[in-house]
Amino acid sequence: MKISVEAHQSQSATTVGSSLAQRTEAFNRLLLGSIDEALFSLGESSRQSIYFHVEHTFRLPRNEIPENLCRFQSALEKIFGGSSRLIEILIMKSLYGKINEPLLIGNNEELEFIAYIEAARNSCK
Repeated sequence: MKISVEAHQSQSATTVGSSLAQRTEAFNRLLLGSIDEALFSLGESSRQSIYFHVEHTFRLPRNEIPENLCRFQSALEKIFGGSSRLIEILIMKSLYGKINEPLLIGNNEELEFIAYIEAARNSCK
């Protein structure tokens, strides 16, 4: 009987792990879709150029962006300077719309891109 209990526990852990992996993958797709939408607001050729620049100059392929938000944010800052904040806001608005959560920004709070993305990620778990 002990073997079947251990097998059940192992199977449950595998199911939970795969479920978490599926939710992570689904969130990453939503995030990349939101980034696509924000960059598309600059035009299709601009979006393609930005992805090319991020991948070749900053060594960050598009599919690795969700796991490397700090590097992506840094790349945006180097490409756009202070205007990168506008791109970040567009990404956050799109993402929060996709997960049906309001994007709440207080009057005196600084909008922290990575913190908002991580909060969205946690709300999807």
